Amino acid sequence: MLNQTIISLGIFLAAAPETAPRPVPLTRPEMKRLIEDVKVRTPRIPMPELTDADRQALGDRADDYEAVIRHRYTPWVETRRTPRASGPNVEQEPGMTLSYAFKTQLFWIVSRANNCQYCIGHQESKLLNAGLTEDQIAALDGDWSRHTPAEQAAFAFARKLSFQPYAIGDADIQSLRRFYTDLQILEMVISVSGNNVSNRWKEAVAVPQRKDEGGYSRNTEDLSLPRGTYLTPTSASFEKLISNVAPIIFDTATGAPTRDTISRRPALESRTDVERALTQARSRKARLPLVEEHEARTNFAGAAPEGPLPQWVRLLANFPREGTRHLNTIRLADEKSDLSPLLKGQLAWIVARQDGAWYAVGHAYKRLRDAGQTDEQIYALDGDWHEFSPRDQSLFTVARKLAASPVILTDADVTNAVELAGPRDVVQSIHYTTSRSLFDRITEAAGLQLEN
Repeated sequence: MLNQTIISLGIFLAAAPETAPRPVPLTRPEMKRLIEDVKVRTPRIPMPELTDADRQALGDRADDYEAVIRHRYTPWVETRRTPRASGPNVEQEPGMTLSYAFKTQLFWIVSRANNCQYCIGHQESKLLNAGLTEDQIAALDGDWSRHTPAEQAAFAFARKLSFQPYAIGDADIQSLRRFYTDLQILEMVISVSGNNVSNRWKEAVAVPQRKDEGGYSRNTEDLSLPRGTYLTPTSASFEKLISNVAPIIFDTATGAPTRDTISRRPALESRTDVERALTQARSRKARLPLVEEHEARTNFAGAAPEGPLPQWVRLLANFPREGTRHLNTIRLADEKSDLSPLLKGQLAWIVARQDGAWYAVGHAYKRLRDAGQTDEQIYALDGDWHEFSPRDQSLFTVARKLAASPVILTDADVTNAVELAGPRDVVQSIHYTTSRSLFDRITEAAGLQLEN
């Protein structure tokens, strides 16, 4: 049986925006219209009043919604004036061999599967600037036969790890080994998991798209190319083709595809089944390579935690530069936020249970036990939450929905949480949930052995 959420919508957002997520565009022209509309959407977190010190620190970003929200509520997250260096001409970390264009295609697949229309828009411009044509991008959505078997295998894996992380198993990794080395698979896992973080953050707080994004955006000197709009022409061969990537449900009466937003997660396992799964996770062997502890500490140059290194740290150590970035994302979310250790443990449990990520479930269980929780209190998080305060229920709802799918979290969900918990705790809960979605996907795709 599936724990299923379906929200029926029309393409023109006929339902009240505060109670309905954005619809799933079926075709490429519909998708372009919706990603263009993201430029005028209303952010979900009220903009805080800025002090003179805030404005001085933010500089020309003082009117930028996302920069202000991060500065005020997640100050440990670096908000640089320029984004992390990326692009087709940026030199990759040694050991990473997948091309920029290929990983951007994976990001596009992830964002389409998650219906993150903000991120789809960014990847559209990046792919154009990387040299792909309009039809090549359109084929990502509707015709994978134009791609090599290796690319098709990677696309299918990226979609599954994003939308169905609980279903990833040995066979998925083994199928990729026909075309890729283990380090390339790990590179893919880390990249796709990071894409899922971006999708969840952008959609949860509802970041508006820049007004000048679209087409070739700002990254070309050729003024003859379409810029500043996503409403570019679509060729006739793709104009009416239904998406092959977006999760689509069909009308039971007519059989026609709908634009309903859907999230599917398996019904949560019983306590007995959870305990059995955790026992199995303690004896399994990692699917992807781990770095020896002394080498991992050298690779991380002081960023690694004290004590015996857990497998997730040794996994990330395969790529010192990118691994350090993700290590810091996970550790800072745990160590620097204002959320209580108990609440972070509860959110980690809820997200890991949604993702079916047993290594992460085991870590969340230990954290909750260390916080003084009994087994009965821990497993109550799988229930209807009637024993918890309205504040906690609102934050749990944000985490559970956001874990399952970025777009089933509605304006009303976030507004309710802000009213009950305040904007700081909501933003930090969203950020923490995104870091757990990263942790869940990396550790479960790699099939790590639970240490405790």
